This record gives sequence, structure tokens and C-alpha cells, in this order.
Amino acid sequence: MTEPRIVDRGDGPKIAGTRITVYTVLDYLRAGRTQDWIAAMLNLSSQQVQAAIDYIHAHSDVVNAEYERILARIQTGNPPHVEALLRANRDKVKAHLSHQHAASN
Repeated sequence: MTEPRIVDRGDGPKIAGTRITVYTVLDYLRAGRTQDWIAAMLNLSSQQVQAAIDYIHAHSDVVNAEYERILARIQTGNPPHVEALLRANRDKVKAHLSHQHAASN
């Protein structure tokens, strides 16, 4: 078995073989979760979580700065045009489900 590692293919550092970023692990760590809890929650091995923790420590300035940018982006929410698209899509799904429900009765 190979050692778990962190890879970055241009879309942020992730645990190899997964789509889980080190920022997800950092989020749980900041919330006070344990390594074993994180592993169970994310369906990872303890070694994979440790690889993320090691990466976070080795690149703390860069990782923490990017994490803060991510939090700031989440805080601002979606632009109005994106919210309008989401609303329109939700309305389409509701209409479709309503039509299906009416057809089945």
C-alpha cells in the first residue's frame, strides 16, 4: 500500500484518490474534531487525514490564507444573477414534480 499523499492539479490541494480538499479537513480541525472523527465522517483512513494535517502544518501560511478567502467568498453568497438562475431551476423542478405527482394520481 502506498503512503497517502496530497496532490494539487491546479484546483487546490486534495487527498490523493479523493475529491476532498485539505480545506475540508481544516474546517473540521478548527471545529475541534479529532482525526478519527474526521476520517469516519469523510470515509477516509486515519493516514489520509494525517497526510492532510501534515500538509496543512507544512504549508500553514498559504493554506490558512486561502481558507480565509474561501470563508469570505461563502459569506458574500452568490451574485444576484446566479441566485436568479438557481431560483428558476428550483421552480422548474417543483413544476416537474408537481406534474409527475398529478399524473400518477
